[in-house]
Amino acid sequence: MNHPSKDWSNTRIVAACLSGDDRAWSALLERYKNLIYSIPLRYGVPPQDAADIFQAVCLDLFNELPRLRDADALQGWLIRVTTNKCYHWKRRTAAKENDLDDDRLDTVSALHAMAPDLLLEVEREQAVREAVAGLPARCREMIDLLFFEHPPMPYHDVARRLKLATGSIGFIRGRCLKRLKKVLEEKGF
Repeated sequence: MNHPSKDWSNTRIVAACLSGDDRAWSALLERYKNLIYSIPLRYGVPPQDAADIFQAVCLDLFNELPRLRDADALQGWLIRVTTNKCYHWKRRTAAKENDLDDDRLDTVSALHAMAPDLLLEVEREQAVREAVAGLPARCREMIDLLFFEHPPMPYHDVARRLKLATGSIGFIRGRCLKRLKKVLEEKGF
């Protein structure tokens, strides 16, 4: 079997996972790791607990993958499962702190009610991640360095890292963003 690649559909990756291909499982997790991990962080979950939620979602995914009826629905399933785990984490945390008064309960419930807005936001973020992943390597690396580093990386550092002239960064960035825009528009974004 060929190595899974970024252009494999969810259906193809899931089928490979179900046939026991460890590389497909790694590719599946690579595709969705940022999506899964970003949700707990948006709920204000500390990084260590977010990592625990991530592991729990991956375990659920491993156990439920054989029962997945539509591989194209995987992203939505992951968002729902992760959101539910965050909601339950918030409730447990509040209960442990003996702080589940009416105000705190309202806050936890409001976080759960926020899920549809969060769902839309994380779906968009995932679409951008997938679009960036589909760009040529140089564009992908440049966009990662310019837009996903915290704090943002100055042009001269990006130029040094990519072995380019500092003056060419703006021009190349513009071309890469045009490519990204085209990919996103093709996806209906």
